[in-house]
Amino acid sequence: MNVLNPYVRQFLVGWITVLDSVPDIDMLGFLPDFLDGLFNMLSDSSHEIRQQADAALSEFLQEIKNSPNVDYGRMAEILVRRAGSPDEFTRLTSITWINEFVKLGGEQLVPYYADILGAILPCISDEEEKIRVVARETNEELRAIKADQAEGFDIGAILVIAKRELNSEHEATRIEALHWFSTLLVRGRAEFSAYLDGIFEPLLNALSDPSDAVVLLVLEVHARIAEEYHHFQHLMSYLIHTFHNNHVLLEKRGALIVRRLCVLLGAEKVYREFSTILQTEGDLDFASTMVQALNLILLTSTELAELRSLLKKSLVDTCGKDLFLSLYASWCHSPMATISLCLLAQAYNHASSVIQSLGEEDINVKFLVQLDKLIRLLETPVFAYLRLQLLEPGKHTWLLKTLYGLLMLLPQQSAAFKILRTRLKTVPFSENLKRTSSANPYSQILQVTEDGNRNQDAPNYSAIDFSSRLQQFGSMQQQHRNHLKNQLQSRKSAS
Repeated sequence: MNVLNPYVRQFLVGWITVLDSVPDIDMLGFLPDFLDGLFNMLSDSSHEIRQQADAALSEFLQEIKNSPNVDYGRMAEILVRRAGSPDEFTRLTSITWINEFVKLGGEQLVPYYADILGAILPCISDEEEKIRVVARETNEELRAIKADQAEGFDIGAILVIAKRELNSEHEATRIEALHWFSTLLVRGRAEFSAYLDGIFEPLLNALSDPSDAVVLLVLEVHARIAEEYHHFQHLMSYLIHTFHNNHVLLEKRGALIVRRLCVLLGAEKVYREFSTILQTEGDLDFASTMVQALNLILLTSTELAELRSLLKKSLVDTCGKDLFLSLYASWCHSPMATISLCLLAQAYNHASSVIQSLGEEDINVKFLVQLDKLIRLLETPVFAYLRLQLLEPGKHTWLLKTLYGLLMLLPQQSAAFKILRTRLKTVPFSENLKRTSSANPYSQILQVTEDGNRNQDAPNYSAIDFSSRLQQFGSMQQQHRNHLKNQLQSRKSAS
């Protein structure tokens, strides 16, 4: 039917319509043979031919709906090809036919599901709204059908299509491709796992997608895959590797990714694994940056409230102690993260010791920026318990020493200094605490009396070997100091 003469085409369309109206002739049996030609005519330059072709196709579609015996398979192949036509009306007609076929075809169409999916996913992002609506409806219909491999359902072919559409330039198509990953994973985990090697890396790469909606869906898929521990380890290692190579992603998306993973997989599990990986991170600068990012998320995110509550019990609860020790090993990469962790755990004695151990080279611009953030965070609801403890200075003398220690490290003209100084001025000192006389009121350091020393949290310190922890912190910081010296020497040599 693909002839050049428009009059011949018009004549053929007319005859097909006439023959279809004759009751003794079953035109549906011949439809697959001339369906392609009819679709060709939908984009014909002649308006009359387009109209007649559309009318003929509409009649055939109505007959298909009313006929019990239809060869859907052969026609599906033609429709899938036509769904990618540059002509808008041809795409709309083919998608409309596919939509009806999905509803009517049943088992006949199961072997063609992958091809059909490959046709409708791009149309979900079509410029024409009518096409998008029909394509989205068809996609939902297709995903709701629960076919199995015995009926010819090829999960591998579906995954190939979904994997291909992950690279689509259109966000809506990428989102629907990810919905298919989730559907297939839930429907048949064993079958899905057989193809995991070929799709795991593309799914990991999708974490760098520019769309937040896509990233959140990718994380949901990964969370389902990560139910198996070796996949969980792979995911966490990949994230560290990706953040290492892409600091912009860490800065802009790090909090989103980490917080969502904590919801999906459990905050304690995620943070323990991150800490384990970062303990052996060779790039000390990145390790420090990553720990600072994780620490900020820990201190600010509502999703990690339970983790913070567990850390507050570090001195009295075995689970809290284990978590504290697990995080401490990598938190040592950052002095301010270590101090923050101690404040969360209410290990104020150790926090004061960490502050006292800092050397001149440790207190640099980066340190002061982190300290400024911490001081501001101390005024947030997360640290309300700490501020309330200041109402009983006799019971929390090491907390006061820690806060005064931080105050002494801040430049006096900084906003953070003024914030912390104002807070400390509100402390109602008891008789057990005396201030030393000093010409400079801002440098007064608290002296702890014998009674004050006894009512601190020292009795609980036997649960954690803090002297070893201080050595661990000192050793890690010495590595950072050596690393900094080597960097300076390399720059001098290069210049």
